[in-house]
Amino acid sequence: MSLNHIHGVQYTPSTVSIAASIKAEDLETLGIAYVRLTWMDLTSLVRYRAIPVSYFLKMLQSPRPGAAVGKCILGMVNVGFAEDFSLMGEYLYVIDPTTLRLCPYEEGIASVLGWFQEKAPALGPDGHLTLEVEVCPRTTLHRVVEHAKMKAGVEFLVGFETEFILLKSTNPIEAVSYHDYSASSGLPTGSIESRVLREMSDALIKAGIEVTLYHPEAAPGQYEIVTGPLLPLEAADALIHTRETIINVAVKHGLKATFAPRVYMSSPGSAAHTHISVHSLNGPQKPVDALSAVESSFIAGVLKHLPAMAAVTLPTPASYKRVMDGVASGGTFVCWGTENREAPVRLTNAKSPGSRNFELRFLDGTCNPHLALALILASGTAAILDHEELTTKDCPGPRSAAQLSATEREALGITERLPLDWDSARAKFASSAIVDETFGRELKVKYLSVNKLLGNTLEQDDTELERLTRIVKFY
Repeated sequence: MSLNHIHGVQYTPSTVSIAASIKAEDLETLGIAYVRLTWMDLTSLVRYRAIPVSYFLKMLQSPRPGAAVGKCILGMVNVGFAEDFSLMGEYLYVIDPTTLRLCPYEEGIASVLGWFQEKAPALGPDGHLTLEVEVCPRTTLHRVVEHAKMKAGVEFLVGFETEFILLKSTNPIEAVSYHDYSASSGLPTGSIESRVLREMSDALIKAGIEVTLYHPEAAPGQYEIVTGPLLPLEAADALIHTRETIINVAVKHGLKATFAPRVYMSSPGSAAHTHISVHSLNGPQKPVDALSAVESSFIAGVLKHLPAMAAVTLPTPASYKRVMDGVASGGTFVCWGTENREAPVRLTNAKSPGSRNFELRFLDGTCNPHLALALILASGTAAILDHEELTTKDCPGPRSAAQLSATEREALGITERLPLDWDSARAKFASSAIVDETFGRELKVKYLSVNKLLGNTLEQDDTELERLTRIVKFY
């Protein structure tokens, strides 16, 4: 008797939608009083300008509606500026109306994202006049996605798991609850944590973002909200809105939501697990019993460049307190495995092609999702274009790569490790050709500069507790 084993909700690039919840012409009818013109900087800090809706509608009448912002804005950490940034010069932050969303956690508020551009045409890296600037994270990701579609004939869908910890206090650090993984005791009826998680989920759904589930995670006060797949740019945009929703709903209830990578060293850390599926525009259907050629090449490229990505996907010194072997973080060996949560890349739903995807476990909530996805997708696309073979073999367990002998790892093609600290990650990033190709010189140099100031700022305190308190407050 044949058993139908196919499972999972099937999404394709043609069936998902941006799902922006509102149009500009409906703002006043919906009672919107202010629109937050929002961006995420190179430290992953969300910033915005609150614009009265009457003036926002006037702005939209311009051929290039937007607001002037100092070029230094992407290089700020607290009140300091990173090297290569100054108070001279302005960008025009141009509104992208397709990103307009309700902010249901505050009455009368909507938000919108945009593109950093030059105010007037300037010479680009290729010697031609352009308005685009290399340091715009959304522009960088958009360029990578278009290149993959036009040159490699592939599209991607991306979904995120957002893990965070709810705190009653940051000094001292005190979690809102203590519970087991996915236990009902983590969300008891009538509790503040139950009300907060429900309100977060409801707010995201009202904003047009699909929520697939939420539940208690394993650390004290730790929870997770999982959102549905979207095209890469829209997925990164939605993640920014998701984080803002989580933070703001928590504040309404007198709590602090933190995305700090690891608050409790005796418990698992908080990640931003990223699910990616690869879709060929003209290729054959995905086989059931094996990865397709483009899937294999994609993951080969990701593994090849994974060490160089860490400075972006794991951008803070604290990120490396989470990335360890044996703590459900994905481990430290560069490998992939079917349903292996101790590998940085987990293949899930392996024999259900319609829902098959790769879970990337080497990202946390301190990363900029546009920059992280740009590097990940560029790495995979380059390998697809080169028809690169996946030489690293499946490591499905029952033993993790860390538990194998060196000989056993070598037999599987597992020969590299992720950077084990922030300085090593920065060095790998600085010497990477794929970073040069994806980011360009200006973004690469400025990212390293800002990241250096960020790391030094977060690590400035004398004691471990003081450093933990600082990053909990920052993220």
